[in-house]
Amino acid sequence: MDKLLPTLGILAIVIVVLALAIVGWRRRVQRDRASGGGYSTPGTLSAPTAEAEVLYVATTKAGQHLERLALPGLAYRGSATVTVRPEGVALAVTGEPPVFVPAAVVSSIGTASVAIDRAVERDGLLRLGWTTSGGTAADSYFRVVDPAGRAQLAAAIEQIVPRADAPDEAGPSRPNDKEV
Repeated sequence: MDKLLPTLGILAIVIVVLALAIVGWRRRVQRDRASGGGYSTPGTLSAPTAEAEVLYVATTKAGQHLERLALPGLAYRGSATVTVRPEGVALAVTGEPPVFVPAAVVSSIGTASVAIDRAVERDGLLRLGWTTSGGTAADSYFRVVDPAGRAQLAAAIEQIVPRADAPDEAGPSRPNDKEV
């Protein structure tokens, strides 16, 4: 009996914390619903120019690497495949619907060291800058599994970035990031 009451108290606290986490996540998903998400994949696509297995970290508001966006297909961290084609970039996180980002809305490709709760070595993450279907500027972060394919993936994405949006001579506008 002397261990029952403390055990029930701890169990009650754990249940309350889990309930608050679930309510918080649902509110975030509701809040981010207006941001839209990816775009519909075009009917015909060219051959891929690059493809890589990655660890998808998160999608955040552009320039705010600690402000997660809970977008459809990009809400959860996981293994993923990034496929680059002249028409755009496809992100397919395992267990989630694939997300297509048309080349016209890709704004940049760069590197980063921090995103949400993930800190890695200097320039250990690739950062894909894009605009969601709801018009929100976003950054998607991922870590390329095979370092040898990292440069090829970054170069392929750089080829589809619209030239009017190229970074100016002053350099990147986000702390801890640099363009590749």
